[in-house]
Amino acid sequence: SQQGCDPFAQTQRSKLQHRRARINQQINKEMRMRAGAENLFRATSNHKVKETVALELSYVNSNLQLLKEELEELNSSMDVYQNDSESISVPMIPLGLKETKELDLLVPLKDFISEHYGEEGVLFEKEIREFMELRQAMRTPSRNEAGLELLMEYYNQLYFLDSRFFPPTKTLGIFFHWYDSLTGVPSHQRALAFEKGSVLFNLGALHTQIGARQDRASLPGLNQAIDAFQKAAGAFNYLKENFSNAPSLDMSAASLTMLVRLMVAQVQECVFEKMTLLRAQNDFLARLQLAQEAARVEDVYSLVHQTMSQPHVKDYVPFSWTTMVQVKSEHFKALSHYFAAIALCECPAPSDAELLEQEKAFLQFHVTMPEGPSLRVLLQDPEERRKLGKAHLKKAIMKHEEAMRIHGLCKILRKMDILQEVLSFAHKRSLSKYSEIDHEEDFFETGEAPDIHPKTHQKPEIKSPNFSQVKVTDLFHRLGPLSVFSAKNKWYPARRVHLMRGENGFGFTLRGDSPVLIAGVIPGGCAAEAGLKEGDYIISVNGKDCKWSKHAEVVQLLKSTGKEGVDIGVITLQGSECPKAVDRKAAVMSSGSGMLKSNKENSRKSLMNSKSASTLLVWSKKSKRSKKSTYSGVPFTAVGDNEAMY
Repeated sequence: SQQGCDPFAQTQRSKLQHRRARINQQINKEMRMRAGAENLFRATSNHKVKETVALELSYVNSNLQLLKEELEELNSSMDVYQNDSESISVPMIPLGLKETKELDLLVPLKDFISEHYGEEGVLFEKEIREFMELRQAMRTPSRNEAGLELLMEYYNQLYFLDSRFFPPTKTLGIFFHWYDSLTGVPSHQRALAFEKGSVLFNLGALHTQIGARQDRASLPGLNQAIDAFQKAAGAFNYLKENFSNAPSLDMSAASLTMLVRLMVAQVQECVFEKMTLLRAQNDFLARLQLAQEAARVEDVYSLVHQTMSQPHVKDYVPFSWTTMVQVKSEHFKALSHYFAAIALCECPAPSDAELLEQEKAFLQFHVTMPEGPSLRVLLQDPEERRKLGKAHLKKAIMKHEEAMRIHGLCKILRKMDILQEVLSFAHKRSLSKYSEIDHEEDFFETGEAPDIHPKTHQKPEIKSPNFSQVKVTDLFHRLGPLSVFSAKNKWYPARRVHLMRGENGFGFTLRGDSPVLIAGVIPGGCAAEAGLKEGDYIISVNGKDCKWSKHAEVVQLLKSTGKEGVDIGVITLQGSECPKAVDRKAAVMSSGSGMLKSNKENSRKSLMNSKSASTLLVWSKKSKRSKKSTYSGVPFTAVGDNEAMY
């Protein structure tokens, strides 16, 4: 069975999860105290009591404030998730996993099995415990492929749990408790959708952690980071599109939109880093391309910053995230101007052969045309190139300084020396380039350089989760095929019927597999007299469970009975007492369960009308039936869902 990672192995990350869990518990306690105090404040008319309670409330509120600040600092400890390589990479933003409380399903599921399925709940303890162990393991997934598979496996298993134990009309009385990933505020719901959504959220969060820890100084590391952030975006996007009305803020549409955009921006940043690794940077066109890639990163981060500044998101997102996103937006704008300057000042003027291609690239390079001579003149005149290059550097330096200023405003980011190092390195690089191309005798006023047109050679993809990659088997398989034995179907208590075989066989028609259906009962035959009805499902023959049995297996069991007759166990679905209802129910089952292929297979009429579809099997030689029984001599080779008569 799958294992989560050992929560007691004190890695940096599990220490983080432990502190998170501890803060979550404290927040929970303070919120309960606050709710109690607020109720008392509303209920009392005693002035003195009101004053005491008001004091207590302000104390609780300031406590909550402190706890949330502590949690924000934890959520911003990005270094724990970063890689250990020597080279400097700009930190990425990972998400912490949502915490959940333990859940004891033993009693509720056993009760449901007894009440709904009429089986002894105690016989399913092993399956229930196995499910609970899987849930326990998925609370602490390891940060790798195995951890992702564990979350997927649990998510897929929830599909079966839902079909088996969550009827549309009543609740099980179980509450699913989950804490908000950013604020630690607890929420609970009876709906299984909340559990599914939270697991999906953690799938996305785990992808962010895997992405953040890759060594982005190497090509394989970069490609893995891109893949991880694209899959994170896919998980959050899938959650946004398929689950609504989540009780916690981290799963609201506004937050999820912000997270998808943040992940897309992190992918775009990796694409830029990939270009710097791959391209020979001394070539003019490659540098223009880098400048445009940087402008594209700036673009997506400024969109994330706008999203983070919206009313429902602003007070919720950690200040360090908002700051980091803004810093990156300014930083990449500076880089776009820096690479434009380098292209102009460090590359030789083009030969006649190169001119056309460079002119074409330069035409689409700026957002607005630079002032001064025509592009052709500009590209061929080193002095004109230096002038424009200098203007780009001036803008780059301004933006570097802005990035450093914003970075300095956030206490938490100030502790992140990596980011500080990256910013000041880029700033110094631009400054030294500027002093290198600045001539003392320059008398011209350095103009305003136009911004660079954003463009990327690799658009980020939002990769939806592929749940089918992790195959699971229904833990509660023994309850019988889901097409019949599900939480939404109701049936009458199972009946035991003793059948003797008459000279014309038993007098019924069977159809289908798992479970086999009694499709027709001949009036006055043995089956009719014993009380079997059309629409009954055979669940046992002589005490042997037949819920999953194929058509041929059930026929074999019936054939092998002697004079003493046979005991058949059957159930009737409620609402299927008359043939018309069988058709109706068939339609419901086939559309609802995905198990039955089409209405045709369960609609008796279509089968009876086409003679070739029914293989009639009569075991007695003396056939006194009408012309229809031309098939009486055919050996039993009923194909698929065809009916057989005996």
